[in-house]
Amino acid sequence: MSEPRAYRIRTATPDDAPRIAELLHAFNTEFDTATPGVEVLTRRLRSLLGGTATFAIVGGEPAVGVALVTVRPNVWSDAPVALLDEMYVDPAERGGGLGSEIMRVMIEACQRLGVGEIEINGDASDADAMRFYEAHGFTGSDPATGERALYYSRSI
Repeated sequence: MSEPRAYRIRTATPDDAPRIAELLHAFNTEFDTATPGVEVLTRRLRSLLGGTATFAIVGGEPAVGVALVTVRPNVWSDAPVALLDEMYVDPAERGGGLGSEIMRVMIEACQRLGVGEIEINGDASDADAMRFYEAHGFTGSDPATGERALYYSRSI
């Protein structure tokens, strides 16, 4: 049995925008989802990562995994809420613990920011992602009522 690979896990800077854009573009391409392309994603990421409401955790040099998070105030608590906007690990690197390490560091970063809750939107057909999130303590139902959580959206 081979040793698990060690990855450098860190908070991204705006200088990481091009590589994160490549990963996010690959993510959407892998799942046949529209993407604005690496150039547009790079521009957007440089801006977002330069602000205070968005951060990314990357793993590997160069990065082969990323968690992109947006933090916002919330009316229901004094603590902000984080949304895991995107999480992706290059297919060749999956199964070796990188995603779990990125998740661990992302949760720690949210704790340091005083986040009260982390939300994730996912596709019902992505059973692997649901298993991964559930293995890390996330639930797809309201803990108080057991009602299934749903996500709705509308483009405008």
